[in-house]
Amino acid sequence: MKKTLVVSIAMLVLAVAGVRTLLAVEAPKKAEPAKAQPSAGAKPAAEAKSSAPDKKALLEPGKATEKAPDVFRAKFSTTKGDFIVEAHRDWSPNGADRFYNLVKVGYFDGVSFFRVVKGFMVQFGIHGTPEVNMAWREANIMDDRVKTPNTRGTLTYAKTSNPNSRTSQIFINYGNNSGLDRDGFSPFGQVVKGMEVVDKLYDGYGDMPDFGGHCPDQGRMQMEGDPYLKKDFPKLDYIKTARVTK
Repeated sequence: MKKTLVVSIAMLVLAVAGVRTLLAVEAPKKAEPAKAQPSAGAKPAAEAKSSAPDKKALLEPGKATEKAPDVFRAKFSTTKGDFIVEAHRDWSPNGADRFYNLVKVGYFDGVSFFRVVKGFMVQFGIHGTPEVNMAWREANIMDDRVKTPNTRGTLTYAKTSNPNSRTSQIFINYGNNSGLDRDGFSPFGQVVKGMEVVDKLYDGYGDMPDFGGHCPDQGRMQMEGDPYLKKDFPKLDYIKTARVTK
């Protein structure tokens, strides 16, 4: 019998609804070594200069709609160290554009890695401020066709079984999760440096309770923000800053 795991939605769960929309996916197989390689002509991370975030659009997703470069990088500084993501617009145009704008407005600064399942994935993208979550909860993007498999180190949006349900939640694949491809999970980028940092993110809370873990409740994260996490899940790792590099 195949074990199933769940990838949670990136949308706000309202308290009045009292439910979470989830999508079951096949459990991953044994993780494979990362095969990510820097693209031709890309500048080494050491030479890159970070751009300051545009905070004006943090509460106004309608203003964060800039088209991304064909290939770009983002440096994530975390409580465990730094890693570099290289995004490819031809892999997943809408996904890459949203990621580019989320980074530019500083959305990921201070955001937690709230669901860490070794051998499967690490999930992030719920903001620590409820007001920001409310602003982005209906800022869905259109689906993209899957062109690149969900292999180790690739980044993909969490979504529901409904069409066009991606917003701001992202996961990094720890293993070969190509079983997600048929369910429409479209990778838009990959970790090209620092995957060992991603591997070290705190995983003591594990998966959701239904799957033997006790990671944070996403509904409470959306509505209560950082105070809930700091009190009940003090060991979580966080993103300090995320910046587009040139």
